[in-house]
Amino acid sequence: MSVNVGISFCNSLMLTDSKQQISREMHKILAQKLLEVLCISPPLQIIHISSPPTLAGLAVVEAAPAAATYDYIVVGSGPGGGPLAADLARAGYSTLLIEAGGDEGDNPTYAEIAYFNEAANDEATRWDFWVKHYDDPAEDRKFKHTTWDTGDGTFYVGLDPPEGAKYLGIQYPRAAVLGGCAMHNAAVCSLPAEDDWNIIVNKTGDTSWSPDNMRKYLKKIERNQYLPPGDPNRGYDGWLATSVGPADWARNNSNPATSILKKLATLTGQDETRAAELLESDILSAAPNLDETSSFYNLAQHADKTGKRNSPNNYVRATLADPAKYPLTLKLHTLVTRVLFDESTVGVSGVSPRAIGVEIMEGESLYKADPKHRGQTAPKSQILAAREVIVSGGAFNSPQILKLSGIGPKDELAKFNIPLVKHLPGVGENLGDNYEGSLLAMGQKPVESGLITAVFRTPNAPDKRRNIFTWCGAFSFEGFWPGFPTWHGAEQYTCALVHMQPKSQAGSVTLRSADPQDTPEINFRFFKNHGDQDLEELVEGANILREAMNAVPEPVAPFVERHPCEGDRRESGDCGVEVQKEYFKSQAYSHHATSTCAIGGDDEEMAVLDSKFRVRGVKGLRVVDASAFPVVPGAFPSCPTMMIGVKAAEDIIAERKKEDAEAAKL
Repeated sequence: MSVNVGISFCNSLMLTDSKQQISREMHKILAQKLLEVLCISPPLQIIHISSPPTLAGLAVVEAAPAAATYDYIVVGSGPGGGPLAADLARAGYSTLLIEAGGDEGDNPTYAEIAYFNEAANDEATRWDFWVKHYDDPAEDRKFKHTTWDTGDGTFYVGLDPPEGAKYLGIQYPRAAVLGGCAMHNAAVCSLPAEDDWNIIVNKTGDTSWSPDNMRKYLKKIERNQYLPPGDPNRGYDGWLATSVGPADWARNNSNPATSILKKLATLTGQDETRAAELLESDILSAAPNLDETSSFYNLAQHADKTGKRNSPNNYVRATLADPAKYPLTLKLHTLVTRVLFDESTVGVSGVSPRAIGVEIMEGESLYKADPKHRGQTAPKSQILAAREVIVSGGAFNSPQILKLSGIGPKDELAKFNIPLVKHLPGVGENLGDNYEGSLLAMGQKPVESGLITAVFRTPNAPDKRRNIFTWCGAFSFEGFWPGFPTWHGAEQYTCALVHMQPKSQAGSVTLRSADPQDTPEINFRFFKNHGDQDLEELVEGANILREAMNAVPEPVAPFVERHPCEGDRRESGDCGVEVQKEYFKSQAYSHHATSTCAIGGDDEEMAVLDSKFRVRGVKGLRVVDASAFPVVPGAFPSCPTMMIGVKAAEDIIAERKKEDAEAAKL
């Protein structure tokens, strides 16, 4: 299906083809449907906290770093930077938090978790990155939701663009807003496998990354609203609400979806007689051997029990609400163009360059990823930090900022005449993500049920860990494009799957130019290294889910599959492993980018950070966001990234106290 989409669709979203028309109102209907699927009650109220004054118009400061206004500057308010900045301020250190977007915390589209698809489509906060999946453009253009600019104010989405349309690529929306992508995501909260934490321990020798120690950061931030109090591994008074919806629908054996649930239990080695009970299991449990145990779960979200989103936005705003106690300053609509260094430390043998501040541009929609950008620019000014600059721009923008600042592969920087501060070849490399796909079918009748969430291991996975995270329900999810998702009808039923532990992390984020308003070139290079293993695991996961879906009884049965195996191919038996591999190779998508400023050991040439998030070979500069993970952290990175944001604050504060104590002895 080919779709034309108006570029300015924030206020009046319209998808048109010969068969369907979806407006903003339809998005609300879809959102409400998803709300019902998730079994979450509608929100009751919005709490308003007014924002404090910002520093608009601050003059360039030429004073020495010791006389700077702020101890710390944090660039980016998402899951990494937001909690970090708030914790530094709560420890008494003057902290400036810089955000390129605005604050939508009181906007119901963002505050109410059910409207996450509408939030991700909202022009008010959306940054459109047009990414590549492959080096070969012909491979990219097989993706059925490839997007083109028609030149007349509309997007074309599909495989047969009109003559003269400009190829954009595959949409990868990010959120420029206080709270970052935790403000437009589905708010799924899950943890990495213990081995993912141990990888950092083994690389660096830093045991503070051990699974047991990392668990304490979940406990610190969590305000659990679904378990009885008293679990020593969980938090009940933190700033991040976690909740689940009721799963008792599965105890009703007359519900057609219970047949899918029970069959999936059998196929994944679980007791089908306990399937309904298992569906109420806690996905954030600290149970032993959890990473090797296939099971159903009640989907946990970083939302409160009324369905209201909780994110770093809430924590930052709560910190700002008491300026007399917490010295936190928020600067919105501010684009950081580069990190500043003490020139006397750059290029001097035996001396590490020292970061002393940031250069900024102030104004709305300055970055070209913003669909509201119309060529506007702004003068540059500087803000200095007495202690450190922490970059938390995310897996795309953090490496871009480092490179624009002179930190990265020397040949790439020379290409754009960027003065070299530190040669670090790993900056922007090692880009990884979860491969995602879905099995979509149409029933003869709608399936009215809650969500089936399962994490399981496919039969030929190379180790004992679970490698597929799935959720099934009456929705559709086929990736990202302007105006997603497609509504196929009330009879639609999808099992979406996220592939964990991808074998290939061969992607990169490279500069297009030295212009800080420009977007970088992003190429994931899907399935490049050991990709056949990843594809086989996706196909095995789809086969298991297909067999489970086929267990649905009449009057819903038979399901007519839309993909990966269209109905006629499936009926003819012409949809084997290789056919499905080709499907996932062309139609897989992703939206959990990580690892472009990876933590690594002293002996790793491509390591960008040490275990304390410090940029190697540079003083006064750290990176704290999902780019720091050396491997993709489980199925959903939002909560793990909040955890490392809190860990980073703890590390920085401990260092500061140690330095102050040593200085006091002098």
